[in-house]
Amino acid sequence: MSKAADLTNDPIRPTLVRMTVPMMFGMISLMLFNLADAWFVGRLGTWPLAALSFTFPISFSLTSLAIGLGVGTSATLARLIGRGEKQRVARLATDNLLMAVLITAVVGFIGQFLLIPIVELMGAAEYLIPYIDAYMSVWFFAAIFMVLNMVCNSTFRSMGDTRTSAALMLGSSILNFILDPILIFGWGAIPAMGIQGAAIASLIAWAITSVLAIWVLFVRKKMILLGVLDPSVLFKNWRAVLKISLPAALSNMMTPLANGILTAIVAQHGAAAVAAFGVGSRIESLALLVCLALSMTLPPFISQNLGAKQISRVKSAYSDAVFFALSWQLLIYLLLALGAGLWVPLFTNDSEVGRWLVLWMLIVPLGFGFQATTFLSSSSFNALHLPYHAMRVSIVRLFLFYIPLGWLGSTLFDLKGLFIGLVVANALTALFAWFWMIRTLKRV
Repeated sequence: MSKAADLTNDPIRPTLVRMTVPMMFGMISLMLFNLADAWFVGRLGTWPLAALSFTFPISFSLTSLAIGLGVGTSATLARLIGRGEKQRVARLATDNLLMAVLITAVVGFIGQFLLIPIVELMGAAEYLIPYIDAYMSVWFFAAIFMVLNMVCNSTFRSMGDTRTSAALMLGSSILNFILDPILIFGWGAIPAMGIQGAAIASLIAWAITSVLAIWVLFVRKKMILLGVLDPSVLFKNWRAVLKISLPAALSNMMTPLANGILTAIVAQHGAAAVAAFGVGSRIESLALLVCLALSMTLPPFISQNLGAKQISRVKSAYSDAVFFALSWQLLIYLLLALGAGLWVPLFTNDSEVGRWLVLWMLIVPLGFGFQATTFLSSSSFNALHLPYHAMRVSIVRLFLFYIPLGWLGSTLFDLKGLFIGLVVANALTALFAWFWMIRTLKRV
C-alpha cells in the first residue's frame, strides 16, 4: 500500500495534487458503479428500471448519511493526527467504525418497515412494488458495507493516503461491473435473479472491499484496536464525530430537494427543456469532477494543520484551492461554450432539446468556478470543525439564492433567465462563503 503524505510538512501544492489525482479516478469509478446498475437493470425492461428510479431517494438518504459520517471521520481523525495523539486516533477510528455499522443497521431495519408506505407516497404503481421490495430488501443490508466502505476510505484520507482509498473505490466498481450481468441475467449454474441480482452484486462488492479496507487499517495502519470497550470513551468519540457528521449529512440531503424544486420550475417550459436540463446536470457532475475530488482532499490537509497549529498552511491551502478552482472551471467553461455545437450531438438528436442544451452550455458553466468555491469553502468549514457554518452556506446557496433567483429569472426572461439566475446565485454564494471563510481564518 502507498505511503501517506506528510500533510503538516510536505509542500502544499504538490501535496494537494498528489492527493487529488487518485481521488479523481476513485470518483469516476463511483459514477461507473451507479451507471452499471442502471445500464444492466435497464435491459430487464421498463418496469424494473422505473422501480430502480423509485429507490433512488431512499438510497440517496443513506448515502448522504454515509457521506456525513465520512466528513466527520476525516475532520476529527485528521485533527488528532495533526496533534500527534496516535493512541487516541486509533481508539476513535475503531469506535467510529462500530458506530457506522450500528447506525446503518438500525436505519436499514426501520427502512424495511417504512419502504412500501414511502414509495406508495412517492407515487409508485402497485405493479412496481414487488421489484422495489426485491431490490431494497437486499440493499438495506448491503448499505452496512457501503457505509463501512466510505468511513474506512475517509479514515485513509485523514492520514493523507488517498491512493488506498481510490484503489478500494475502483475495486468495488470493477467487482460490481463483473457481478451485475452474472447475477441479474444468470450464468451457468447461477440462476437469473433480475433486479435483486443488482443489489446482491453491490452487497458482494462492498463486503469484499470492506474486509480489505479493515484488514489494511488493522494490519498495515494499526488503526483498529481490539479489547474491552470503555463506554465513557466510546460515547465521547461518537459525539465528536456526530457533531460534524449530522450537519454534513443534512447539508448533502438539501441538494436533491432543491434540484427537484428547480426541475419543477424548468418543467413549465416543456419536456424538451427538462431533457436539456437533465443532460446539463450530468455534464455538470463531470465538469466539476476535479474540484469535487479536491474538496475531498483539502479537508484532511486543513484538519491536520489545524491540529498542528500551522494556521498559515491552512490559509495558503484554502487560497490555492480557490484560485485553482476558478482558473480550472474557467477553462472548462471555454471548452463547453466554444465547442457547444460539437458536444450537443453526442447527447441528443432532438433539435428542440439541442437548442436548449446549447443555451445551457453558453450560460450555466460560467458559474461553475463560483460553485466550486462554495463547496470548497463548505468542506473547509467542516475541516475547521465548524459544521454549522458549512450547513448555513448550503442553506444560503440553495434556498436564499439558487431557487429564488432561478424562479425569478424564469418568470421574467424565460429559460434563459433561469440559467442566468443560477450563475448569479452561484456567484453571490461564492462571495458570501469566501468572505466568511477569510474572516474565520483571521480569528483562528
